[in-house]
Amino acid sequence: MIQKCDHPGCTRAGTCRAPKTRDLREYWWFCREHAAEYNKNWNYYANMTPDEIEADWEQQTFGAPLKDKDTANRDAADYARFLNDFITGRSTFDKTPPPSRPSALPRTVSSALKVFGLGITANWREIAARYRVLAKQHHPDTAKHKNAAAEFTKISDAYDVLKKHFGKK
Repeated sequence: MIQKCDHPGCTRAGTCRAPKTRDLREYWWFCREHAAEYNKNWNYYANMTPDEIEADWEQQTFGAPLKDKDTANRDAADYARFLNDFITGRSTFDKTPPPSRPSALPRTVSSALKVFGLGITANWREIAARYRVLAKQHHPDTAKHKNAAAEFTKISDAYDVLKKHFGKK
C-alpha cells in the first residue's frame, strides 16, 4: 500500500523510509526530496555523551560488550598459568605423541597478527582490544596523517582474517 509523504503539507507518495529514532524500529515515510532533506539533517548520535557514543560504537563494531575487568584479568591469569605449566611442567604434556608435522598458523593469520603487532599466542580479547586502539588511531575521519585510509583498510582486512580464523561473526 502506498502512503502519503509524512512531511507536513506534502501530497506526494512516501516511498522512502527514514528512521524516527536510533533504535530503528519506527520510520517516517517521505518522498525522495523530503527524505534527502531529513537524512541530511539527522544525527544518529544527537543527545548522546561521548561515553555513550563510544559504548555504542563498540557495541555496533564488536557485538556484546567485553566482560568486566575482574573477569578479564582472571581469564588472562588462567591463560598465563596454562602457558607457564606448559613451559615448565613438560611431563603432563609429553604424554601426548608429537604431531607428525608441526602445525603452523596459516600465513594470512600470522600476517594479520603482525599488522596488529601481536604474537602467535594472542587470544581474541587481545586482538579485539588492539583493533579498537588501531581503528581509533587510523580511522580516516579522525586521523591526521595522510596514509590513514590505507592503514585503516589494512587494519580492517587483518581484523576480518582474524575474525574468520577465530570463528567470530
